[in-house]
Amino acid sequence: LQAAPSTILRGESANLSWSSTNATDLDLSDVGKVAPEGSTRVSPGDSTTYTITAKGPGGSADASARVTVNVPPPPPPPPPAPTIEELFARYVKDAFFDFDKSDLRPDAREALAADAEFLLAHAEVKILVQGHCDERGSSEYNLGLGQRRADATKDFLTSLGVAADRIATVTLGKESPFCAEHNEDCWQQNRRGHILMAR
Repeated sequence: LQAAPSTILRGESANLSWSSTNATDLDLSDVGKVAPEGSTRVSPGDSTTYTITAKGPGGSADASARVTVNVPPPPPPPPPAPTIEELFARYVKDAFFDFDKSDLRPDAREALAADAEFLLAHAEVKILVQGHCDERGSSEYNLGLGQRRADATKDFLTSLGVAADRIATVTLGKESPFCAEHNEDCWQQNRRGHILMAR
């Protein structure tokens, strides 16, 4: 009597095969009477030793084969659902502006349209829009420009259906730059309506 494979996962099956010589009566445990030679599929729920008893003119004989059943590992737990802060950081983007301008560029409108979709889907989220400028110009002038940029960002979001009372604005002018280098690539990063989740 042989089992192949001899080790399976719970829910799988193994093949028991046997042969005998001069036997007239064969009995396979958990299966019953069987032919002198043959095979059968078994799917034990737990590790099982199968025994076949052969009887014939010369007496009786036993043979055994064990099928070891392993329990498959549990599936990994699903990843935790992202927090609203993680979703906000993933989907909400800033609006960038041209030099000395507070009107929205096409790329800024596209970014804010996606922001509005997120905000409309998460009505519990309130935001703060910070108006930022690059280092050129006086502090006083840039405070005014930063406020116009923050207001333009808010106005566009409200035009897309986001309630105005969910959006606060503040201007930081050129006082909190994102980049401190003195070139256009850096200045472009600093000309923005920066959107934060309000606490």
